[in-house]
Amino acid sequence: MFTGLIDDVGRIDAVAETEAGRELRIACRSEDLAPGESVSVNGACLTVRDCGPRWFTAAAVETTLGRTTIGTWAVGTLVNLERAVMVGTRLGGHLVQGHVDGVAKVQDVTRVGDTVLVDLALPAALVELCVLHGSIAVDGVSLTINAVPRAGVVQLALIDYTLRHTTLGSLGKGDAAHVEVDVIGKYVQQWIAPYRAALHGRAIA
Repeated sequence: MFTGLIDDVGRIDAVAETEAGRELRIACRSEDLAPGESVSVNGACLTVRDCGPRWFTAAAVETTLGRTTIGTWAVGTLVNLERAVMVGTRLGGHLVQGHVDGVAKVQDVTRVGDTVLVDLALPAALVELCVLHGSIAVDGVSLTINAVPRAGVVQLALIDYTLRHTTLGSLGKGDAAHVEVDVIGKYVQQWIAPYRAALHGRAIA
């Protein structure tokens, strides 16, 4: 479990195709990681396979590659890193599982005063799970939906701290970003699904 508050920006130092999947060696700031630990890498929860001072390796399996942009990462790619939250610490962001729900496309990036507004086009299945002022994780960063400017698009307002301490400041039009919607919305959607189906059936009848 994560909070969407980024600990570090890491760098991909090596990429290899192995029996465990697409293995990444990531340079980081942490010196006390342990094998088996979970780390959010651009919002995708990966397991530390091996590690040392200021580096670790993790492998993305085929399922993960199919849901993320990890297959396109190369040496030099910068990634947002967050270690799993510890019980008893402040929850400064929101509950983030590290399960990427889809890949969104940046439609527009505009600076307005001291804020950068980013419009993201969401996969159709995620649209109804996003609400104005609700929580969303983008490349692992906990954010608030600032506006819903048009159907299928959410707008994010990036403050100076976020721009300086994450990779989101480099987003440009056409870029892809990992999205994880609020887990509460997913549960509500599942709970009401039978009732929606029943109402739909009555409407057809």
